Amino acid sequence: QVQLVESGGGLVQAGGSLRLSCAASGRTFSSYAMGWFRQAPGKEREFVAAISRGVGITYYADSVKGRFTISRDNAKNTVYLQVNSLKPEDTAVYYCAATQYYRDSYSQYDYNYWGQGTQVTVSS
Repeated sequence: QVQLVESGGGLVQAGGSLRLSCAASGRTFSSYAMGWFRQAPGKEREFVAAISRGVGITYYADSVKGRFTISRDNAKNTVYLQVNSLKPEDTAVYYCAATQYYRDSYSQYDYNYWGQGTQVTVSS
């Protein structure tokens, strides 16, 4: 069982930055693939970024490539999402997710543990 707790969201102006964190419980964090997803009002939840277990290969949605960076610190059981050059369309609740069944994945259906989400609001 893994519990995920996100933090770091907030209100920021367009062009600004935030660092989202996701702290995980458990002793086997390094064996989990981790992902970030987001859901804007009235829209479906969408993939943002993922980092594999093991060597930490990273993957990004095209909409955030070059602006967002996912990383993990296995010693701290934490995954991060650095979000730069924010745009109003990045406004959403951002969710952290974990899976032990896949090395990495873009699909929300492959993740079996989810955090409660953290709100990111970007003003124009």
